[in-house]
Amino acid sequence: MKKQALIITHNGFQDHELVYPYYRLLGEGFKTHIVAEKRDEQERIYGIFGLNMPCHVLLNEFGINADHYFKNYDMLVIPGGVKSLEKLRQNQDVIKFITRWNEAGKVIVSTCHGAQLLISARVVSGRKISGYYSLKDDINNAGAVYTNEPFVIDDNIITSPHYDHMGVWMEEAIKLYNDRNRT
Repeated sequence: MKKQALIITHNGFQDHELVYPYYRLLGEGFKTHIVAEKRDEQERIYGIFGLNMPCHVLLNEFGINADHYFKNYDMLVIPGGVKSLEKLRQNQDVIKFITRWNEAGKVIVSTCHGAQLLISARVVSGRKISGYYSLKDDINNAGAVYTNEPFVIDDNIITSPHYDHMGVWMEEAIKLYNDRNRT
């Protein structure tokens, strides 16, 4: 089985929360593609601290080819960044994709303000979810139970509140993926 992961983000992402999962997944043998709304001439996107990362797929292409990504990828990563997620959660193609991904029971890996997309996709109700502490009321109001732990696993979703926990969060995400995708 070929391991493939998507990371969906927007310019202004939280640098740590994109770079760590991207390279960790590459190191674990995942073909990993970053999806974002636009890129510069060098096909790069930029974080809030100026880090630049490759952008493999533009959001408009992603929306048109959502079935391809749904069928061929097995892990979805949603990094944080308050401004980037506020913009990204307005994209209905992304929200529908997350809802569909969740309904299929595929692994969703989210940190910090990534919980905003989970809320907008209506996939948190009845679950334990972590996210940045300022989202506690939003998470609870969406019908979930906010949990401030380094990582929280609830069925197919693993969440973390902050980039301080990148190591253990991604370690557990890879274990969750492996448990769910044994051949």
